[in-house]
Amino acid sequence: MSTNAGQPTSRNLPPRPSRVGPTVTAIVAGAVVLAVTMSLSIDWDDLGEIPGKVLHYMRLMFEAPNWENFPRALFETWRSISMAWIGAILCVLVSIPLGMLAAQGVGPTWLRILLRGVFSVIRAVPEVIIALILLTITGLTPFTGALALGIAGIGTQAKWVYETIESVQDGSPEAVRAAGGNTAQITRWALWPAAAPALMSFALYRFEINIRTSAVLGLVGAGGIGSMLANYTNFREWDTVGMLLIVVVLATMLIDAISGAIRQRITAGPIGTGAAFKTRKHDVVRLR
Repeated sequence: MSTNAGQPTSRNLPPRPSRVGPTVTAIVAGAVVLAVTMSLSIDWDDLGEIPGKVLHYMRLMFEAPNWENFPRALFETWRSISMAWIGAILCVLVSIPLGMLAAQGVGPTWLRILLRGVFSVIRAVPEVIIALILLTITGLTPFTGALALGIAGIGTQAKWVYETIESVQDGSPEAVRAAGGNTAQITRWALWPAAAPALMSFALYRFEINIRTSAVLGLVGAGGIGSMLANYTNFREWDTVGMLLIVVVLATMLIDAISGAIRQRITAGPIGTGAAFKTRKHDVVRLR
């Protein structure tokens, strides 16, 4: 009997995978990045001065902030939050039904392809560009910013919707369809109950995104705290700019904390009676 029985031979080993493809891809990607960097004509000597300049302007803004316009800053922040909320509502009301129709197994193929193409086009256009286009129609009003946020968010929000719908299909749509249900009934009784928590969570996340974007839209004249930032930055009133940035950061963090707690509550579901009973029992024992 051969002593090499059971040992792998060179003919049993799989061939070594070729590294030519990944190597060529890495070389091409590196060449593209290098070419793009060289075409920007960057003066690398200025990079060393950037930290000092950043510290200088941060000292101008935050060393002694000017709180004289704090009440107006709160009012403009409230306008930005209202603008973000209205934009989120408009976005969700449009994106949920359209996103469901774009999901696999819900809408017809031709409609699904058309809607997904429209969503891709909307995602390719920044909110600022949409706001600049709307400025010629609605003027310099907060409604322009809300409308821009609502339209710009449809592309991403609808993508989240149809991806969520496709991920929760576990046989319920087929059961409703087998019972004679139409598309509306399948959506109502099979898809919506399973996808509603995730969709509501995404809707709140859209509101959080709009809070940040509304400040940017204010720079182009859409109103809100962004308009104040643009005005005082142009006049180089850095102490007031520092106060505005503090208000924006604190308001954004507060909204994120509240929205995050609500989203966690939605996705976690209601607290079970057993868990609540255990918690109360533990508290009673600890008090004794």
